[in-house]
Amino acid sequence: MKKLLSIFAFLLVTNSLWAQFVYIPMSAKNQKNHLKAYGIVYFSLQNGIKAKWLLNYDGGAFLIENSEAIIKECKIRGVSYQVVSDAKAQLILQEISSPSKNQEAVTLEKAPKIAVYSPKDKMPWDDAVTMVLKYAEIPFDVIYDEEVLNDKLLLYEWLHLHHEDFTGQYGRFYGAFRTAPWYIEGKLRAEKEAKALGYSKVSQVKLDVAKKIRDYVIGGGFMFAMCSATDSFDIALSAEGVDIAESMFDGDASEPNYQSKIDFNKTFAFENYTLVRNPTTYEFSSIDMTRKRRIPKTSDYFHLQEYSAKWDPVPTMLTQNHTQLVKGFMGQTTSFDRNTVKPTVLVMGENKVNREARYIHGTKGKGMFTFYGGHDPEDYTHRVGDPKTELDLHPTSPGYRLILNNVLFPAAKKKKQKT
Repeated sequence: MKKLLSIFAFLLVTNSLWAQFVYIPMSAKNQKNHLKAYGIVYFSLQNGIKAKWLLNYDGGAFLIENSEAIIKECKIRGVSYQVVSDAKAQLILQEISSPSKNQEAVTLEKAPKIAVYSPKDKMPWDDAVTMVLKYAEIPFDVIYDEEVLNDKLLLYEWLHLHHEDFTGQYGRFYGAFRTAPWYIEGKLRAEKEAKALGYSKVSQVKLDVAKKIRDYVIGGGFMFAMCSATDSFDIALSAEGVDIAESMFDGDASEPNYQSKIDFNKTFAFENYTLVRNPTTYEFSSIDMTRKRRIPKTSDYFHLQEYSAKWDPVPTMLTQNHTQLVKGFMGQTTSFDRNTVKPTVLVMGENKVNREARYIHGTKGKGMFTFYGGHDPEDYTHRVGDPKTELDLHPTSPGYRLILNNVLFPAAKKKKQKT
């Protein structure tokens, strides 16, 4: 009898442990490190432990199958969590499923493999996405032109475009930095690499890279870009077969009347923009609002749109946050003029007073893209040569959360079923 009771007690304890979940809150009040919380979810998916993303519930909380490894990682990384019973978890899911609640539980199944398109050498600026991936302890591979041209993108579900100029104009830094050693060395290195790849101009390499990335998205990939990688990508595609670079960039003059030859049908997000001809101007086109906006830092914010979690889970996932009002921040491409954003593109974050889009999303073929204006969400005017942002000082950054929403998004792409 004692043996039977012991077995029964053991089964009860075992079942109790199994029927528990790790609940990770994501509200401002309940989570002390939002950024590392995403890393916990990624870690669980890497280890075959499924998770649920509770959209619009407690700041976009996560519910993960119970595991000592998950609890240990939460403690090590300083992420707030609770262990909840199966009954409690079911009550949460039942509440979320109510038709009266603008909430949804999305199953995350597999950790997406991540690539960051970035030069392998050290550049005189930092990349917000690379920094937050490292901080959240989410693994990624760095790839560049050679890998993209050799179709290595097919190995990845998610691609980020580092601060980049796809037009072959070296970031339009000529006016201010043409005598700086890093600019001269970078230009020479890019030209050497272009020749090694069989091209006579850097702009030709970048165009082919942009086309490979375009095909990657059309085939079902997810692309995320910030700052100048957003508009320069579209500009490069729209200027295919048209020389828009001046002699200091590619050795010969640009084509006469090249503006009239721009094809907006080839772009992802933008249309009806005017290119900036003056090579000394630190600007690509009229897409960017940096030179047009008149907003003091103290009132520079943008508002996140609210979507139906049950009917529009994609933009709902991408806008999960513990606040709908996010601090603005500058960049070479700070924000997008609403007049240049295609009507088919979803504006998920904007400053309505200034009519500028900050955070946009769209589809291309079977894939999706997200463009995020600005350079560093926690450094308002990050300049060339400035020290990198220490994210230990900003573990609850709403601006950085938007980046990490995109990182987890592909984990749910094949299955957005209702619970």
